[in-house]
Amino acid sequence: MHADALPTLADCAIVQAGYAWDAIRVPRSLGLKAIEGLSSRTGAVIEDPSEAAVYWLIPPGASAGWDVVGTRTLGRTHYLVVPPARRTRGPGPFWRVCPGVRKWHTDVGALREALLDARSVLGVAQARP
Repeated sequence: MHADALPTLADCAIVQAGYAWDAIRVPRSLGLKAIEGLSSRTGAVIEDPSEAAVYWLIPPGASAGWDVVGTRTLGRTHYLVVPPARRTRGPGPFWRVCPGVRKWHTDVGALREALLDARSVLGVAQARP
């Protein structure tokens, strides 16, 4: 059975990526530093405390060719737990940056640069595996 959004605990939904958005999964510490760097240029960001990760929503298809080490793309073969609108704290997934009326997506070029800058500030290795 295929469903675009299945109900889950705590009013979250399991939503398939690749239609309204793709997502980029980033380790929490790196992601929080990148949010600082992006400032008002960031779109919606979901934090999942159980995974110690944040997820940026980017335009559908924009994850093709993504190459930032230590991050992971989510496209049409992936699903993401999406919190209810305006949930800004746990337990469970919440909006670290709430989606705006017209600002769901983050520009992938700006996100890539913010993540590379954050890696430099945090001293995270940038070598390819």
